[in-house]
Amino acid sequence: MENELRNIREQSKKFKTVQGCMHCINEKTLIQEHEKQVRGKARGVDGVTKIKYGEELEENIKDLVKRMKSLSYKPKPVRRAYIPKGNGKQRPLGIPSYEDKLVQGAMRRVLDEVYESRFMKFSYGFRKGMNAHGAVARINLLMMRKKLNYVVDADIKGFFDNVDHKWLIKFLENDIEDKRFIRYINRFLIAGVMEDGRVIESDKGTPQGGLISPVLANVYLHYVLDLWFEKQIKKNYKGQAQIVRYADDFVCMFQYESEAKRFYQELKERLSEFGLELAEDKSKIMPFGRFAKENHNSRETFDFLGFTFINGKTRTDKYRVEIRTSEKKLKLKRRAVRKWLKVVHQLPIDSIIDKLNRKIVGHYAYYGISGNYRSLLKFYHYVKRTLYKMLNRRSQRRYLNWERFYKKLERKPIVKPQLYVNVW
Repeated sequence: MENELRNIREQSKKFKTVQGCMHCINEKTLIQEHEKQVRGKARGVDGVTKIKYGEELEENIKDLVKRMKSLSYKPKPVRRAYIPKGNGKQRPLGIPSYEDKLVQGAMRRVLDEVYESRFMKFSYGFRKGMNAHGAVARINLLMMRKKLNYVVDADIKGFFDNVDHKWLIKFLENDIEDKRFIRYINRFLIAGVMEDGRVIESDKGTPQGGLISPVLANVYLHYVLDLWFEKQIKKNYKGQAQIVRYADDFVCMFQYESEAKRFYQELKERLSEFGLELAEDKSKIMPFGRFAKENHNSRETFDFLGFTFINGKTRTDKYRVEIRTSEKKLKLKRRAVRKWLKVVHQLPIDSIIDKLNRKIVGHYAYYGISGNYRSLLKFYHYVKRTLYKMLNRRSQRRYLNWERFYKKLERKPIVKPQLYVNVW
């Protein structure tokens, strides 16, 4: 498999199009994908689990490969389920059938090799070695070192649900010269969704819960946004222009206000050409940066990937971009912790704190970036106060005062915050 993937990678670097992608979807690679699957995951419409499929693994894989070669393999509709969001609403979740997970996993590996060398350096989402912290650090670096005074904080309305299938296939065909591979991607796109026993056909959008959905989304925005920005916007604008993108979230930065406004209008037209729409109620142009701070006394902020970017200053009164946990995300996280503690507050205290620590360490690991310690500390104190209140719900009489509570924490402490990532 590694040799085949290396061949795809080298082709992508040397030639306009890549061939032989389907050769990588074989018995060995599908078995590898089977071994990656986690036991106990929710079942798709086929009701098949890893354990059940693995009882006759070799026969099942051989049959799957045979059907794929004869083009008789057809992906099943994705089962739609709903999970609660922190704001009280529900988020739709797509659960593919078991064989579809295996095929998509193998195809995802091929697509990664085709496009990794083609994607732009300012695209950070769903790529090996790239992450949200890198995107945050990039914005900080650009704001500190470039002549950037205005930010276009843009939001695409329902991006993953509105990807145009015809355009996506055209983009893929521009890079991949393998009709069977493209055909199977198209089959996944149109497989549809099953909800309440009925199949809802899909003529746009990426497969819900699909392993190939993130890279397909990146391919779409690579052509619609990234190349357009790099080859047209940056070259045709007089002032400096920069972009940082993570999946469908992106921030654009400009030297001149007139060009930021011009871009905003051109962006609406550009997205419209490809079946997308700018969410104008969530998008804005604002002065931001070193000179914006001096000329406008700008207090405007923008959010990106759960962080709020603020025009700030150092202790020596020099300009600095301050990056904090966004109030919206912090509020949702507090609500989630409070709700969880209400459920588990009758468990032994040691058990509660062990589970709680695992949860909040994940929060620290993501939001623990340079300059954000104060936000982490606020969250830590909130967790501590909420735990104290919940423990006192064990009986009608208050049995735990702060002194006794702190003695318990000395023996079994809540993990204190620390910084994990240097974005400076």
